[in-house]
Amino acid sequence: MSKKQTNKKQNSTIALNRKARHEYFLEDRFEAGISLQGWEVKSIRQGKVNLSDSYVILNDGQAYLFGAQIQALNSASSHVVCDPERSRKLLLHKREIEKLIGLKERDGYTLIATAMYWKACWVKLEFHLAKGKKSFDKRDDIKDRDWSREKERMMKHSKR
Repeated sequence: MSKKQTNKKQNSTIALNRKARHEYFLEDRFEAGISLQGWEVKSIRQGKVNLSDSYVILNDGQAYLFGAQIQALNSASSHVVCDPERSRKLLLHKREIEKLIGLKERDGYTLIATAMYWKACWVKLEFHLAKGKKSFDKRDDIKDRDWSREKERMMKHSKR
C-alpha cells in the first residue's frame, strides 16, 4: 500500500501586490495561467518577482500581463535573451476575455494583478476588476481601519 503525501504545497504564494487594495476598489476576482519561458520559471522559484505596478491589458482578443518584473538569475545561460519586463500572455477562456473586454470598455474598469501563486505545478495569476480610488476614499479607509483597531483595544481592556 502506498501512503499519500501530506506535505505537498498546494497554493503557495509567489508575489503579492499589497498596494492594489489601497489604490483601487477591487471587485470581481479572476484567475489565469501565464505563458512563461524556462528562465522565468527558474527565477519565479527563487522568488525574484515584482507585481507592484502590474496590470492586465486586452489586445486583439488576448490578455497580457504588463508591468510585472521577473528578474533573470545570474546563472542564466548566455544564449537566452532575458527581458525582465516583457508582456506575458495570460491563458483565459474566450468567454472570460469577452466579458472582460465588455466591462473594461463600457464600465471603465481596469484589470489589476494582485497575486501570483503556484497551483499544483502551474503558475497562476490572480487579478481583479478595479476602479481607482480618490484621495478622500483612501483617507476614509485609513480612518475606518484605525477606528476598528481602537475598538479592538477598548474591548480587550474592558474585559479585564
